[in-house]
Amino acid sequence: MQFRDLQAQYQTYKHEIDSAIQSVLFHSNYIEGREVKELEKRLANYVGVKHCITCANGTEAMTLVLMAWGIGEGDAIFVPDLTFFSTGEVVSYCGATPVFVDVCKDTFNMDPTQLEKAIVKTLKEGKVTPKVIIPVDLFGLPADHLEIERIAKKYNLLVLEDAAQGFGGNIHGKRACSFGDAATTSFFPAKPLGCYGDGGAIFTDDDELAELLKSLKVHGKGESKYDNIRIGLNSRLDTIQAAILQVKLDALIQHELDDVNRIYQLYNEKLSGMVDTPAIPDGFFSSFAQYTIKLKSREQRDQLQQHLNKNGIPSIVYYVNPMHKQKAFVHLQFNEEDFQVTNELCDCVLSLPMHPYLKETDVELVAKVVSDYIKKSNL
Repeated sequence: MQFRDLQAQYQTYKHEIDSAIQSVLFHSNYIEGREVKELEKRLANYVGVKHCITCANGTEAMTLVLMAWGIGEGDAIFVPDLTFFSTGEVVSYCGATPVFVDVCKDTFNMDPTQLEKAIVKTLKEGKVTPKVIIPVDLFGLPADHLEIERIAKKYNLLVLEDAAQGFGGNIHGKRACSFGDAATTSFFPAKPLGCYGDGGAIFTDDDELAELLKSLKVHGKGESKYDNIRIGLNSRLDTIQAAILQVKLDALIQHELDDVNRIYQLYNEKLSGMVDTPAIPDGFFSSFAQYTIKLKSREQRDQLQQHLNKNGIPSIVYYVNPMHKQKAFVHLQFNEEDFQVTNELCDCVLSLPMHPYLKETDVELVAKVVSDYIKKSNL
């Protein structure tokens, strides 16, 4: 059994993917070929924004936006404490200070109440100036963007939605990557929409920001790549990856989002009462990058993971360490009381196999192995 079965997806769309790659090989425009522009247009239309700018990966997507906004030393950027390292890394890379915010126990996403407390505390201390909030759509579920945007307006802050795991999710029909002043996603192979390498994209309705991003992602170019008017990056999505993503976007829209949500329901039905299953608030729709359960303790979680492994079932802990405990941020000062929920979640979360090609028999097997262990461990 695969944790996320990319081989099954390829076998299903082998003809279409091979044909898309072959088409690029024939015209040989490997950088900024027509497939890139076609993909950007389709992605913008799907999300419901004016501009999509593709780039090399999700990390550089966030970096480019922060560069475009002029973020640097003395600026405070608010980041959830439970997320992948890159969300905080890009802040430090730009010379700014990440301020980590505790998350909600049920959704795993940034807690708006704790966010406002962190903003007020930062303003009171006066050491750095609040500038940007980066809410993360963790595990495929959009963050509470409506409340976060209300707080951002109150304190005159920019919002950058990190939808690396959230592409395909929505809140009352408004799709992930359309929230905030700008949004980014990742096309890492295991994401809801993934390519066969690295890739990323930025989404915005801001015309000026879009033009600046197009310059920054190609060495700060002006009229041409040899007319360099600012310092930028070399961050482009290659044409073959764009061609692959066009096929995968069709699959995502046609059935994959429905399929992962069907699997989510199956898991919930079979695991209800055994473990804490994912909570999806009313009006929210998840693209289920991960299906993550909560156990009673680190000991129970770790033993269950070992039990799953013995039965040939892969599982992953997202995340072993919260952001504020990463060695790279050891120079920053933290109060452990500010991260009670995140610390608890890092001790008890476990993600089970989840992808659109998971069979019902596979779900039944995983659920049985989990249930059998829980019943035994509760004796």
